[in-house]
Amino acid sequence: MRKTSAWPLSQLCVALIIYASLYPFDQWRDQGIAPWAFLGAPWPKYWTWFDVASNVLGYAPLGFFLTLSAMRMGWRGAIVWPATLAAALLSLTMEGLQSYLPARVPSQVDLLLNIAGGWIGAVLASGLERMGMLHRWSQFRARWFVRDAHMALVLMAMWPVALLFPVAVPLGLGQVWERVEDALTSAFDATPFADWIPLRAFELEPLLPGAELLCVMLGLLIPCLLGFGVIRQLGQRIFYAMSVVVVGLTMSALSAALTYGPANAWTWLSLPVMLGWGLGFVLALVFAALPARTCAAFLLLTLVVQQSVLNQSPESAYFAQVLHTWELGRFIRFHGLVQWFGWLWPYAVLVWALARVSRERHGET
Repeated sequence: MRKTSAWPLSQLCVALIIYASLYPFDQWRDQGIAPWAFLGAPWPKYWTWFDVASNVLGYAPLGFFLTLSAMRMGWRGAIVWPATLAAALLSLTMEGLQSYLPARVPSQVDLLLNIAGGWIGAVLASGLERMGMLHRWSQFRARWFVRDAHMALVLMAMWPVALLFPVAVPLGLGQVWERVEDALTSAFDATPFADWIPLRAFELEPLLPGAELLCVMLGLLIPCLLGFGVIRQLGQRIFYAMSVVVVGLTMSALSAALTYGPANAWTWLSLPVMLGWGLGFVLALVFAALPARTCAAFLLLTLVVQQSVLNQSPESAYFAQVLHTWELGRFIRFHGLVQWFGWLWPYAVLVWALARVSRERHGET
C-alpha cells in the first residue's frame, strides 16, 4: 500500500466540514423533532449563489481526496460512488446535528448540494487519473520530494490557508498563549483548580521594531525549512523559496484586504516587515544548500524562537476588535475554516520536525 498525502488531506477536509457545519458549538437544545425531519420540510424560499457555491465547493475537495487516496492505495473499479456515498453520509450527519443548534438551519437543499460537490470532486479525481495527470504528478513528486514527504506536503499546503487568518504580526502564526491563559482562567475561576493555573509573573509588552523584524524573518524561514527537509535538489529548493515569498506576500495581502478593506491590502508592509522579509529570503538561500537533517534541526530552533517572541507580546485592542469582526460578524463561516490553521499550524510543524529529527537520528530515513 502506497503512502499518499491524499488520505490525511481527506481527513483534514472532514475536520473542516465538521467545524464549519457545527460552529459555534454552543446552546445545543432538543426541539422535540427527529434530526432527519428536515428531509420532508418545504424547500427554502430564499437562497444565494454564495450558499450554492459554498456548499458545493465545501464538499468537492473531500470527494476529490477520498477518490485519489483510494486509487493511490490500490483500489480498483468504481471508486466515484463510494466516495460520493461517504460525502453524503457526512453531510446527512451534519445536517441532522444542525437541528440541535439554534444558530444553524438544516436543509435538504444543502444536503443535495453537498452530495453534488462530493460527486464532482470524485469525478474530477477519476477523470484526471484516466487522463494521466495524476501519474504526471506522481512523477513530479518523485523528482522533487523524498519518499516519505506526504505529511510535509500536507503542512506546506496548509500554510497559505493559515495566512488568511488575521495576525498581529505578518507571518506571525501561532500567537495563542494569551488567549489560552484567559480561557483557562475563565474556565476554572471560582473552582478548586483555580490555583493550579500557571500565571505569568510579568506583563506582556508590545513588540519592538527589531522583534517584529525577527518574527517576520523567522515566519518566512519556517515554511522554507519545512520544504527543504523533503525537497531533493538545490535548484528545486531555491525555486521553492521564491514561491514561498510570492505566496506569502499574496496571501498576507489578501488577508489584509478581507480584514481592513481592499484599499489597505498593503498597509502592513512597514520597514521592519520588509527588512524581515528580505533577510528571511537571504537566510533561506543559505539554508537551501544544507542537508535535510540540518534543515529539520534548524526548523525546530526557528519555531521555538519565533513562538517565544510572539507569545510574549499582547494583542493590541484594535487587533482584538478586528478578530471580533471575523469571529462574530460577516466572516463567521470563513473564520471557522481558517482560525485553527492560523493558531495551530506552527505547532503541527513542530511535531513533524521533532518526529523527523528523531527518525533521522535513529537512521530510519
